Amino acid sequence: MTAIVDIRDLRKTYPGGFEALKGVTLAIEEGEILALLGPNGAGKTTLISTICGITNPGSGSVTVSGYDVVRNYRDARRLIGLVPQEINLDLFTKVFDSVKYSRGLFGKSRDDAYVEKILRQLSLWDKRDARTMQLSGGMKRRVMIAKALAHEPRVLFLDEPTAGVDVELRKDMWKIVAGLKADGVTIILTTHYIEEAEAIADRVGVINKGELLLLEDKNALMQRFGQKHLQIDLQEPVHSVPEALGPHNLTLGANGTCLHYSYDSQGERTGITTLLNDIAAAGLVLRDIRTKESSLEEIFVSLVSEEVA
Repeated sequence: MTAIVDIRDLRKTYPGGFEALKGVTLAIEEGEILALLGPNGAGKTTLISTICGITNPGSGSVTVSGYDVVRNYRDARRLIGLVPQEINLDLFTKVFDSVKYSRGLFGKSRDDAYVEKILRQLSLWDKRDARTMQLSGGMKRRVMIAKALAHEPRVLFLDEPTAGVDVELRKDMWKIVAGLKADGVTIILTTHYIEEAEAIADRVGVINKGELLLLEDKNALMQRFGQKHLQIDLQEPVHSVPEALGPHNLTLGANGTCLHYSYDSQGERTGITTLLNDIAAAGLVLRDIRTKESSLEEIFVSLVSEEVA
């Protein structure tokens, strides 16, 4: 893959001295879905705004398909679609007209067939003659995506695309994003819903305090940082972990009926066999054993917590 968005040592300081971006370097590959994770104030929206030409960089450079976002603003912006977090629509305009108007803003010739294609893709065709004020919040967000796609961009930025929508609609939006990727659109999304990144992203970037802490393939990230957890359910509750089991660093469940053990599944030895033998030797009787892997959320919280510390 080749980078369609190339960011080099990007810095942004606002009046008053707040450093929103501190030397971010990032190459976004053509055709990928990149999820940017970070707490509030981490710099995610500032980064997107700078790439889209809404905010001027303090220093560094950003190019989109080779066009500098400052020197070649019009050429770069023509390649970008942006769906901001806030819903901002003319409430009295019909859906079809709203999307058609957005296409015209970028100098594209009229193409009602293309607008129809987008509306059908986003399940909005039956709402084409409805005024946006008549739509639900989820449908309004779909209209925002349709408007961002109207001028046929190669890169689509989604800033918190499923904020405030229910779980079912959120999953519908994931399907939409997957469909856009299949059409060759490069997608960068910021999200607070970490399961969203886990479900649809190819790569994950973690930003905190204006710095890019990590950028990695999602599956490789979860394999590298993820631990497995073994939950051992006991027949009878215990008040504390037996002293003989101390070397295993077990934690005791709140009700005393289960033990928790963490291990690296990629290591040469997991220590499970020795643990189970030691549990039996301590006179504890097992009722059940279960394993689970670290989620992306646990990895994210760990990374941000380390940065704060």
